[in-house]
Amino acid sequence: MKTTREVKTIVSGIATTDGDGMPLTRMIGSAYLEILDPFVLLDVFDCDKAEEYIGGFPAHPHKGFESVTYMLNGKMRHCDSKGSTSLINAGGVQWMSTGKGVIDSKMPMQTSGLLKGLMLWVNLPADEKMSEPNYQLAQDANIPAEQRENQCRIKVIAGCTSAGTAGFITNKRLKPIYWDIQLSVNGAFTENIPCQHTAFIYVISGQIEVGEKHTELCAGQLAVLNTGEIIKLSSSNNTRLVLIAAQALNEPVVRAGPFVMNSRKQVDQAIDDYQKGVFI
Repeated sequence: MKTTREVKTIVSGIATTDGDGMPLTRMIGSAYLEILDPFVLLDVFDCDKAEEYIGGFPAHPHKGFESVTYMLNGKMRHCDSKGSTSLINAGGVQWMSTGKGVIDSKMPMQTSGLLKGLMLWVNLPADEKMSEPNYQLAQDANIPAEQRENQCRIKVIAGCTSAGTAGFITNKRLKPIYWDIQLSVNGAFTENIPCQHTAFIYVISGQIEVGEKHTELCAGQLAVLNTGEIIKLSSSNNTRLVLIAAQALNEPVVRAGPFVMNSRKQVDQAIDDYQKGVFI
């Protein structure tokens, strides 16, 4: 008999700033939830005051992980040291592998209105940390979605649903799942995911009940799920959330700011390389 996943831990995150004063809530990567293998960081930015967000995230280095930016409202422009540039519109997703090192920036392309999105860092396996940086971008209209009869819509960024809807991101090692799930009044969601995957839910808006125990989660809360093969969600109101899961790496992790490596020596080398201009 398949086991239903239940809520293991609930995290509300901490308010902080990053970049040039960008206000955000850090859900993963703080003292409350330092790491959730293979997830290293999850930041949520949600601001309608242009004077606070206009500075964005100026040029900064990265190495050793994948950076996933999901724009919910507003738009940002990405530029990097490899010559790539792109506009991430509302509903769009950029999935960037920083590999052996890259310098990038993400700047708001608006001077008013709401800027809201999620920034997720996914650790790279040790043998892929020196790979060439690359990125994939999909705007909202190009990301597949699945409408179900039980008041449920799933936008599939990564992974594949039981109905066969597949996201544009694939990774044979981590087998990531990244689904934007919207439930209407009295909506329900049931899906199989690999038992060995680390999985969590972040509620964007509304309120959700999780598992057979019907554990309640409110907007702004993150729930780490325990092991199991089935995820069950239900809602009595309009609710939006992301379900994110991936295979754990079970490797040592040493992080220093924007560098995510396997040892202190590797981190020191990354810092030295950046200071010497190797990332450019």
